[in-house]
Amino acid sequence: MSLLSQRLQLKLAQKQILTPSLMQMVALLQLNRLELRDLIEQELAQNPVLEEADEDAGEELAPEEIQALLDAEDERGEPADKAVLEATDRIEDAGPDELVEGVEAEAAEASAEAAESQPAAESKPPDPFEEIDFGSFFEEYLDPSYRAPAAEEIERPALESYLSQPVTLADHLRAQLSMLPLEEAVHDAADSIIGNLDENGYLTASLEEIAAGGGHKLETVEKALGVVQGLDPAGVAARDLRECLLLQLESRNGRGGVAWQIVSEHLKLVENRHLKELAKALHRPLEHIEIALKVIQSLNPRPGLRYSGPGARPIEPDVYFLKEGDEYIVQFNDDDLPQLRLNSRYRRLLEPGQEPDKQVREYIKERYASALQLLKNIEQRKQTILRVCQSILRRQKAFFDHGLDHLRPMMIKEVAEEIGVHPSTVSRAVANKYAHTPQGVFELRYFFSEAVQGPAGAAIPLLTLKRMVKKMIEQEDPAHPLTDEQIAARLKAAGIHVTRRTVAKYREDMKIPSTHQRRVRH
Repeated sequence: MSLLSQRLQLKLAQKQILTPSLMQMVALLQLNRLELRDLIEQELAQNPVLEEADEDAGEELAPEEIQALLDAEDERGEPADKAVLEATDRIEDAGPDELVEGVEAEAAEASAEAAESQPAAESKPPDPFEEIDFGSFFEEYLDPSYRAPAAEEIERPALESYLSQPVTLADHLRAQLSMLPLEEAVHDAADSIIGNLDENGYLTASLEEIAAGGGHKLETVEKALGVVQGLDPAGVAARDLRECLLLQLESRNGRGGVAWQIVSEHLKLVENRHLKELAKALHRPLEHIEIALKVIQSLNPRPGLRYSGPGARPIEPDVYFLKEGDEYIVQFNDDDLPQLRLNSRYRRLLEPGQEPDKQVREYIKERYASALQLLKNIEQRKQTILRVCQSILRRQKAFFDHGLDHLRPMMIKEVAEEIGVHPSTVSRAVANKYAHTPQGVFELRYFFSEAVQGPAGAAIPLLTLKRMVKKMIEQEDPAHPLTDEQIAARLKAAGIHVTRRTVAKYREDMKIPSTHQRRVRH
């Protein structure tokens, strides 16, 4: 039987604690150019001692000067407390007569200041009616080009009211729904159906669930479904892929045609590309089947995605690989990035001669220390990215000269050892960042690829091997597509030893169908 007892126990453990400065440096390193710009603008709004270098805000203050003031401030103690202590010592040393004289002198000074600041109350105030210049007033009023001030100060909508915003699928459908002459019950049921569409435009709830959830009659919901399915884009509010494609064919007046029959009854044969079986089942020549398949391929299986997609992702290169003569240089892209500097107006609050409030002094010290750390971390981020890119340039010069076929295998660990940092630092430095090269714009991670045993024992990058597999499949005979074993045999003949399962894995990574799915039967 175990008993509960109290014990003292010593434990030795190693723990890595990230300081706030190190955490900020790690966070800044993995930001791309657009995210860094947003962070700098946020810091400019929050830290008063930071300003943009192009602003006319006085003399620029070097970080070394501020660091010296902060060090001196830490050494000399609290000036506010020292002043209070000196004043207390003077009061304790002074006698009663000296205290009375001091109080009377301070009262006399206060009375003199109040008398000077108080305006003469006995002087007669000016008549405001006499200050109006009626002559100039009527001259302006009789001028044909004169406009009343009230007409010039019309309150206009804010500029934000004119900014565009993406139109969602629900907005697009409701805008069309509002223009149709419908009964109120049908309109409400149609609005409930629109609210149950997913991002692809498919109806995710059954008609019974929509009727029960919205308090509609089932007949009303069925009528409303027909209304919504007749809106743009065609195929919206379908419950499965077959219905989606049939709605699009009906919008093109294709009801009853060959494509309609294929989608309605033989969609599985289309998936397996069994053209002969389709022609036999529909009693149609093969030419009609091929034309119908082209029509089906032109349909959109996700009609609502163009209104629900995230949109284009803006990309701005973080670095440029530029060629000057026979050599390449790495140029950091800092266009449109706010150039920061320290504002010198707050420096006097830290000088020894100034005695501001203790809280004010502490706040200025903390803001200057935060600004200095931000400037150092931004510069550290820049230098780390440049060093990584210079290492990439030395290793991938053939790629910059001749293109993708000359990409060499390169690992993050190798670059980290070359520039003397941890591999995680290199990984953060290339994350979500892009480079402008003579061969186009590439993500920095694109240059890192595993090595695969190539011809004559040489290593080739994995990306190059995948491109070779894809090129073989693109050049194959559609009636007799290459199997994974045949692709592996061709690669082996070229000196690249990979197994059939490896080829299948590469093919699946590139989302290429299998041999059976690629085969076209005539």
